[in-house]
Amino acid sequence: MSQHDITAEVNEPNLNDLRESLAEIGDLQAAAALLSWDQQTKMPAASGQARGRQLAVLRRVIHEKLTAPALQRLVDRLEPLADSLPPESAEAGLIRVARQKLEFATRVPSSFVARQAQHQAATFQTWVRARADDDFAAVRPGLEETVALSREYAGFFPEHDHLADPLIATQDTDLTAAETRRIFAALRPELVRLVRQIGDRPAPDDGMLNNDFPREQQVAFATRMGRAFGFDFARGRWDWTHHPFAIRIAPDDVRITTRGRDDRLGDGLFATLHEIGHGIYNQGAGAAGPILDGALGRPGGFSSAVHESQSRLWENLVGRSLGFWHHAYPQLQQAFPGPLETIPIETFYRAINRVSPSLIRVQADELTYNLHIIIRFELELQLLEGTLDVKDLPTAWNERYQNDLGVEVQNDGEGVLQDVHWFSGPVGGAFQGYALGNVLSAQLWAAAVGAHPEIPGEIREGRFGVLLGWLQHNIYRHGVRYTAAELIERATGDPIDVAPLIDYLGGKYGDLYGLAPGGAA
Repeated sequence: MSQHDITAEVNEPNLNDLRESLAEIGDLQAAAALLSWDQQTKMPAASGQARGRQLAVLRRVIHEKLTAPALQRLVDRLEPLADSLPPESAEAGLIRVARQKLEFATRVPSSFVARQAQHQAATFQTWVRARADDDFAAVRPGLEETVALSREYAGFFPEHDHLADPLIATQDTDLTAAETRRIFAALRPELVRLVRQIGDRPAPDDGMLNNDFPREQQVAFATRMGRAFGFDFARGRWDWTHHPFAIRIAPDDVRITTRGRDDRLGDGLFATLHEIGHGIYNQGAGAAGPILDGALGRPGGFSSAVHESQSRLWENLVGRSLGFWHHAYPQLQQAFPGPLETIPIETFYRAINRVSPSLIRVQADELTYNLHIIIRFELELQLLEGTLDVKDLPTAWNERYQNDLGVEVQNDGEGVLQDVHWFSGPVGGAFQGYALGNVLSAQLWAAAVGAHPEIPGEIREGRFGVLLGWLQHNIYRHGVRYTAAELIERATGDPIDVAPLIDYLGGKYGDLYGLAPGGAA
């Protein structure tokens, strides 16, 4: 018997103990996720206080189990084994994920975890009412406490260079504020250049999108397309919510939500395709096996940037492509014959890809979307640094939208209150994954099409299996085994790079708006 066999044999009972301990914690995480899903979809409005207590208890119990000395000793005993195993093995991944979770958990007191969970549940309920009433004053005290809690959390990790680093790490374990700033600094000038050049060109007419489009029918069409993409509704479900999201309860219980308007073709359709992209990833990650499928959640779980790359890939690179609509547009015309039956596909395609700086992030066009994220990211850093007070946030928000996007905010509901993130979680780390997801989506798309040039033609015919298979092999089946940087380099052969996104946007919108190569009109 080899030394490796002896080591594996000796450590197998410890591995089994680790699997069982983490599986139990994963089940508790699933229960907390289910309570959170219910809070945002079905729960009576008056139940917020009780739900806050319930989530606080669950979060505290989960944290206490993660920080139990017995689990610490178990992981310590297994770490030498991880070094002797192939890094892609399930056992090495299990030990690595456990160590990441414990490194976060042991720094943070259980009392803080419970306090934060109860506060987040309460601020979410306040936000739901405040957003409807355009009432920032109602959420200001809660948001001030959220900023204080976020700084307190960062204080548990004093070795980081920026207060935001530990908060960003809860979403992407290998990412920092400095690296995010570097990526955004390379991305922003190219986006601004394209937006300004397009602003000098005639805008396509998108009036046909403002008509009678019952939101239930939009979602019905989007979920039919989602089934074709690969989302299995026998292992998932869809519901309405105030702010769209997808959530994993288990590999065979993945839930997506959306919102929509009856007088505009957009939210109900594209937001649903977006969340279906998340759902396909969650379902596909089941192939990684227990724990590595994301059962423990963040931190040390799924990369928010990679997750967003999947929602944006299916929503935009597939769902807003001309090839996709050659397949899907006749079906959409059948669903909405009155508004669309006389509209040519090219006109429709230009309308859904119209570049128009706007107020609402989730309704933003593909080109200006990242500018929304950069604004939020920079405001988050200022709040954490103390260079921006919460009381001044609406003014700062409105000024940035006027300066960066040229749009005037009329009320807080379409301004600082539009996103749920600062009112259901910490400040810091909430938004950068969206823009990074766009960067990664283009990089992964380029790699997939490079490996399988037939993908665009298949999509035009309504077939998505080759693309889904490439993503399953290169992304989904790995679950949480790798960081975002490791996963992208394995899948594409290159580190994270903004160039594929710039090339994709320049090519697509250059064609749509008649820009010569290099962006000149």
